Amino acid sequence: MALTVSNNGAVAAASYYLGKNQDALQTSIKRLASGKKIVGGAQDPGTLAVSMKVNAAINRLSGAQNNIRNAQGFLEVQDGLIESAGKIVMRMSELKGYASQDPLKGEQDIASYNNEFKDLQIQLYQISQLDFNGMSLFANFTSNGQGGSTGTETVFNGSTDWTATDHTLDIYTSTKGSSGSKVSIHKSALLSALTMQMTTTGINIGQDWDSTNIANNSAVLGTGASSKITLAVDADSTDAGMVALTLDQVSSGVFEKALENVVFLRAQNGGGLSRLSFAGESMATQETNMRAALGRIEDVDIAAEAANLSKYSILMQASAAMVAQANSQNDVALMLLR
Repeated sequence: MALTVSNNGAVAAASYYLGKNQDALQTSIKRLASGKKIVGGAQDPGTLAVSMKVNAAINRLSGAQNNIRNAQGFLEVQDGLIESAGKIVMRMSELKGYASQDPLKGEQDIASYNNEFKDLQIQLYQISQLDFNGMSLFANFTSNGQGGSTGTETVFNGSTDWTATDHTLDIYTSTKGSSGSKVSIHKSALLSALTMQMTTTGINIGQDWDSTNIANNSAVLGTGASSKITLAVDADSTDAGMVALTLDQVSSGVFEKALENVVFLRAQNGGGLSRLSFAGESMATQETNMRAALGRIEDVDIAAEAANLSKYSILMQASAAMVAQANSQNDVALMLLR
């Protein structure tokens, strides 16, 4: 083999492998430092695309779970207020018994009961107007389908198709957003549930009010077929029809019907909480499985990569040594020229 100094093929070959081993070592270091199998799009574009899509789905799922937790908080606050409204109605019924069934009670005693009854009516109305973080807790007016409401009172229809008239909030429970599965929760129509319709023969406690609009759901006393009576009164209203009822104007059946309506609202609320709980558990399981799948796609095998790190570190040092050895061949040529 000819001895040359202009071109040293051994040095070129050793330098090539030195660069190659150095690149592999740097890649191994990046993988171990990041914990990811793919540290650049050029390595595996298809797998990188899949991992990014799965990551995006997990993020959307996390957002949906947060919405579910917020919805649960909304319904829990609503449930507490409905429970309070039920207790107030029961207290009203109790006052009715005190004021009408005790022969030892005088006019002043009955007046004190009526004063408390009046205050409880105001309190019921105030409960029906409460909101949660700027969102009304109860459906007092029908929705316009765009997040707002119209001027028409929401109608409580009990077990007969109440979903058509109550406010409905849709909580989406999948990674598909508004096109995926959802859980519908409902703003309770508390104000309407406390309002009854009067007929020509008196108060119809078996029929929910569903006819023409009444100003502020006020208590309109009379015997007309379209007259209404409510247990919730706005104390600040200047409407002439807005009057607080007295205990002798309301029969015990009104309290029974009002309590039945409130109990239905609370059961409806509990059903919504149950559905949200199941949806939350399902989404938590789905997120766990998706994260496991993402780990299999993009997480680096620490043991295998640590072995690669040691291997390429040794190979780079060996390549560097071989470059030095190949360069020393020129010394032989110099010896011949001396």
